[in-house]
Amino acid sequence: MAGSMRALQGRGPNVWELRIFLGRDSSGRVRHRSRVFRGSRRAAERELARLVVEQEDRPVVVPDEAARPWGLNTTFNDAISGWQENGWQDLSPLTAARYESVWRLHIKDGIGKRKIAGVGPYDLERYFRQLKRDGAGHETVRYVRSVLHRACRLARKWSGNELPNPVADTELPLYKASERPEPVRAPSVDEVAAILRAASSLDPRYAVGLRIVAATGMRRGEVCALRWSDVDLSSASVLVDEAVIPTAGGAVVKSPKTRASVRRVAIDSDTAAAIAELKDTQRSLATFAGVSFEERDGFVLSVSPGGREPLHPDTLSKAFAKARRSAGVAADVHLHSLRHFQATALDAVISERQKQSRLGWSTAHMARHYTDAVPEDDVRAAEHIGGLLNSALQRQQ
Repeated sequence: MAGSMRALQGRGPNVWELRIFLGRDSSGRVRHRSRVFRGSRRAAERELARLVVEQEDRPVVVPDEAARPWGLNTTFNDAISGWQENGWQDLSPLTAARYESVWRLHIKDGIGKRKIAGVGPYDLERYFRQLKRDGAGHETVRYVRSVLHRACRLARKWSGNELPNPVADTELPLYKASERPEPVRAPSVDEVAAILRAASSLDPRYAVGLRIVAATGMRRGEVCALRWSDVDLSSASVLVDEAVIPTAGGAVVKSPKTRASVRRVAIDSDTAAAIAELKDTQRSLATFAGVSFEERDGFVLSVSPGGREPLHPDTLSKAFAKARRSAGVAADVHLHSLRHFQATALDAVISERQKQSRLGWSTAHMARHYTDAVPEDDVRAAEHIGGLLNSALQRQQ
């Protein structure tokens, strides 16, 4: 029964990895048993000899790779794979897809193959800076660090604190202002009106969806998740309590990530009228197709007869891009820019706290404990936005 030892760099003086050869598993892979020992070289040699004798007295049990022993041989890829098997499912589909992409593109074939115990903060920071030199942006490097940090934290727990978390003390490289992407620009009211006018030639479901985004500042996934039961035309308001999340296989409807995202938002009279007209259109389409109209749980923007399936968020983004090009608006205006338009246009109308509440920012969660479901300020905000859009649309006629 063979054994070996080596000093662990970056773990302090007199820290050793002791390894005992166990044999080969069912797939033919060499397997070892490892442990960390702290003490002088002579003491480490004595401990290694003891472990070898101890192992020789035991029945030879060679663990398969599937058993995934957590110890000094664990690589970053092992830790991420373990996370994918145990905990990855708790991530939102969008976050899981983003993490999967980051792992495959920037970790798996590089630092992912290295053992966690053999890498220190210095090595990781050099790796982050190399990613930057290779052209990775600030957000990409930040995501890489997040994936590695979470995976190592889990591996440390699963190894009974035998493994370190070398990512914990690392810092990201600094990016100058010139190296960061341009911030999303808030479009002018005339640009928004031009886009909405161009959208009127699209499918009415897309046109109304874009009008709702512009009028309320809702996120695209929130608009796609609107059901008819969420729309209260009598009070001119909509309830935001779900979101459609893109996935590899299509899209899923989920609860919002934070409680602050659940809110009732006032809408202006023209937006309410557009939604009411769309409801009549959707009901007529269901009748023509010979299916029942989902009066309560049907999705407002659904392209399926009856409203059973929600509109995919990417479809709404593509509709916006088509309308933007048709309107001749600059390419730096995106669908999410309409949310920035809302935030900017409301600065002079309502308080910062109420604006945060209307847009579903988490910092305003406590504020809504002291306000009505659709407070007077929010109604004023809806009327202000509606007035701005209608005035701009009339000027462009």
